Order: sequence, then structure tokens, then C-alpha cells
Amino acid sequence: MALTWEQVIVDSFEPRQLGAWWADALRWVVIDDQEDEFEIRPGPGVLPGLLFVRVAGPKTQKNRLHIDLRPDDQEQEVTRLTSMGARLVDVGQGDSAWVVLADPEGNEFCVLRQLSS
Repeated sequence: MALTWEQVIVDSFEPRQLGAWWADALRWVVIDDQEDEFEIRPGPGVLPGLLFVRVAGPKTQKNRLHIDLRPDDQEQEVTRLTSMGARLVDVGQGDSAWVVLADPEGNEFCVLRQLSS
């Protein structure tokens, strides 16, 4: 019996705007663009994806699940993402090797240090 990871669902106050932000941030493609649902994936037919669905109000608590991103250059990627509207946040990470950011709706995610060769 097979099991495939299809997507992660992201509750969003404005799914179209947030989904488009993440598509730009990850350099993914838009699969479905509706008012209440917006889906992106690494490429057509490539899984898993992110599906942004409308909820009644804005985010009010720290995420219980978050995305870790590992770029080639952490500093450059943090600069790029913050220039797009992400912001630095403190979730109690202290002096760590990763940088915690929040997307435009406040969802936390981490930008890890690049892997050493």
C-alpha cells in the first residue's frame, strides 16, 4: 500500500496574496488560483505542494508546524526574503545557526545555514 505526501495546507486570511508570495519566495509554480484556494508546487505534477485556504481571521499564535529552508547562502537568502516582506522574529531560538522569519501573514519559517562542503 503506497502513501504519497500531497501537500501542506496553510490557513490564510488572504490565500491568493500569501500563496503568490510563497510562489515567488520558493520560485514555485501556481497550480490552482481561486479566491479561496491557491496551490503552488515545485513544478507541474511535482509533489508535495502548498495549498493556501481561506480562514475567517488572521493568525494569532505561533505555528505548531513550520518550514525549514536550506539555501546556498543564508545571509543572501534572508536579505532577499526580508526585501520581499518577510520579517525577522524571535520565537525563543536564542543564538542559533538558523534565522527565524515570518511571512506576510505571520507564519514562522526558518532559513538554515548552508551545508558545508
